[in-house]
Amino acid sequence: MSEASTLQDGCALVTGASRGIGAAIVQALAQDGRSVGVNYRTDERGARAVVSAIERDGGRAAPVQADIREPEAAERLFGELESHFGTPVLTLVNNAGVRHDDLGATLDDEEWSDVLETNLTAAFRLTRRALKPMLRARTGRIVNISSVVGLRANPGQANYAAAKAGLVALTKTIAVEVARRGITVNAVAPGWIDTEMTSGISGELLRAVPARRAGKPEEVAACVRFLASTQASYVTGTVLPVDGGLAA
Repeated sequence: MSEASTLQDGCALVTGASRGIGAAIVQALAQDGRSVGVNYRTDERGARAVVSAIERDGGRAAPVQADIREPEAAERLFGELESHFGTPVLTLVNNAGVRHDDLGATLDDEEWSDVLETNLTAAFRLTRRALKPMLRARTGRIVNISSVVGLRANPGQANYAAAKAGLVALTKTIAVEVARRGITVNAVAPGWIDTEMTSGISGELLRAVPARRAGKPEEVAACVRFLASTQASYVTGTVLPVDGGLAA
């Protein structure tokens, strides 16, 4: 069986996929024929709307609720999807993320821990679980959604920057560990993307972007779609900024 057919037969899981970048990613993967799991924590209505849109276009999708900060969430998420679609998860996109911005001098322990648990530790646990069927199939795609903040300083985001920079290091390390088994692990680092999470960004900050505009979720999704494809089989351990030149 070819790598292309194996990947296509496996399903995909995208965390934090009820809106914004995550919703755009699951729709892009569904267009490639993948069955997709739309993970959400509290926004059930948003997740079901994303699933309905995919199904109207002839795709297959399922909403899967989980708070990925919980240690047992990874096993439950994968188990639900494997049972629902009858196939292993061979594409994982670690997209879920939160922000609690504050200056380092006043950032409290809870703000630090919540961001690290959601944005980094959960991604590690999901990756660890994803590798089991991928290693057996000798193919798989993992794409981590990092951030331009993990590549360059942004005052007031020490916790977010640490988590996203850690995600880059995790990406590179796991990529090297599994490269010989046909599994690729890459990261995409969005800049200012027009979503709910960035709705408070000022015009002054956008003027720092060489492209002079915010990006669109679909522009991030297009990069993830490529990295998750068979065409990207020789691309691993890389970080692709999608930031209008901000990190250049």
